[in-house]
Amino acid sequence: MANHKSSLKRIRQEQKRKLHNRYYAKTMRNAIRKIRLMSDKNEAATLFPKIAKMLDKLAKVNIIHKNKASNLKSKLAMHVNKLG
Repeated sequence: MANHKSSLKRIRQEQKRKLHNRYYAKTMRNAIRKIRLMSDKNEAATLFPKIAKMLDKLAKVNIIHKNKASNLKSKLAMHVNKLG
Protein backbone atom coordinates (compact mmCIF):
# COMPACT_ATOMS: atom_id res chain seq x y z
CA MET A 1 0.00 0.00 0.00
CA ALA A 2 1.15 3.52 -0.74
CA ASN A 3 2.56 5.67 2.04
CA HIS A 4 2.38 9.14 0.52
CA LYS A 5 -0.63 11.33 -0.05
CA SER A 6 0.44 12.02 -3.61
CA SER A 7 0.75 8.33 -4.44
CA LEU A 8 -2.71 7.65 -3.00
CA LYS A 9 -4.09 10.42 -5.17
CA ARG A 10 -2.24 9.01 -8.20
CA ILE A 11 -3.82 5.60 -7.57
CA ARG A 12 -7.29 7.19 -7.47
CA GLN A 13 -6.63 9.14 -10.67
CA GLU A 14 -5.29 6.11 -12.52
CA GLN A 15 -8.33 4.04 -11.51
CA LYS A 16 -10.68 6.74 -12.77
CA ARG A 17 -8.74 7.15 -16.02
CA LYS A 18 -8.62 3.38 -16.51
CA LEU A 19 -12.41 3.11 -16.33
CA HIS A 20 -12.81 6.07 -18.70
CA ASN A 21 -10.37 4.61 -21.25
CA ARG A 22 -11.89 1.14 -21.00
CA TYR A 23 -15.37 2.54 -21.72
CA TYR A 24 -14.26 4.33 -24.88
CA ALA A 25 -12.12 1.41 -26.09
CA LYS A 26 -15.08 -0.96 -25.65
CA THR A 27 -17.40 1.48 -27.45
CA MET A 28 -14.91 1.62 -30.33
CA ARG A 29 -14.69 -2.17 -30.56
CA ASN A 30 -18.48 -2.50 -30.58
CA ALA A 31 -18.81 0.09 -33.35
CA ILE A 32 -16.17 -1.69 -35.46
CA ARG A 33 -17.91 -5.02 -34.88
CA LYS A 34 -21.22 -3.46 -35.91
CA ILE A 35 -19.88 -2.07 -39.21
CA ARG A 36 -18.10 -5.35 -40.05
CA LEU A 37 -21.36 -7.28 -39.67
CA MET A 38 -23.29 -4.94 -41.98
CA SER A 39 -24.24 -6.15 -45.43
CA ASP A 40 -25.90 -2.96 -46.72
CA LYS A 41 -23.37 -0.68 -48.41
CA ASN A 42 -25.35 2.55 -47.95
CA GLU A 43 -25.82 1.98 -44.25
CA ALA A 44 -22.15 1.09 -43.76
CA ALA A 45 -21.05 4.11 -45.83
CA THR A 46 -23.06 6.48 -43.61
CA LEU A 47 -21.66 4.92 -40.43
CA PHE A 48 -18.02 4.82 -41.60
CA PRO A 49 -17.23 8.58 -41.19
CA LYS A 50 -18.56 8.51 -37.61
CA ILE A 51 -16.35 5.54 -36.74
CA ALA A 52 -13.34 7.13 -38.45
CA LYS A 53 -13.89 10.28 -36.41
CA MET A 54 -14.12 8.20 -33.23
CA LEU A 55 -10.86 6.41 -34.06
CA ASP A 56 -9.09 9.72 -34.73
CA LYS A 57 -10.26 11.15 -31.42
CA LEU A 58 -9.16 8.07 -29.48
CA ALA A 59 -5.76 8.18 -31.16
CA LYS A 60 -5.44 11.88 -30.37
CA VAL A 61 -5.81 11.29 -26.63
CA ASN A 62 -3.65 8.11 -26.70
CA ILE A 63 -6.36 5.61 -25.86
CA ILE A 64 -5.23 3.75 -28.97
CA HIS A 65 -2.05 4.21 -31.00
CA LYS A 66 -2.26 6.45 -34.07
CA ASN A 67 -1.03 3.66 -36.34
CA LYS A 68 -3.68 1.29 -34.99
CA ALA A 69 -6.35 3.89 -35.74
CA SER A 70 -4.96 4.31 -39.25
CA ASN A 71 -4.88 0.55 -39.87
CA LEU A 72 -8.44 0.11 -38.60
CA LYS A 73 -9.73 2.96 -40.76
CA SER A 74 -8.01 1.49 -43.81
CA LYS A 75 -9.43 -1.99 -43.25
CA LEU A 76 -12.92 -0.65 -42.58
CA ALA A 77 -12.78 1.49 -45.73
CA MET A 78 -11.83 -1.58 -47.77
CA HIS A 79 -14.66 -3.53 -46.16
CA VAL A 80 -17.23 -0.81 -46.95
CA ASN A 81 -16.01 -0.58 -50.56
CA LYS A 82 -16.29 -4.35 -51.04
CA LEU A 83 -19.94 -4.43 -49.98
CA GLY A 84 -22.32 -4.86 -52.87
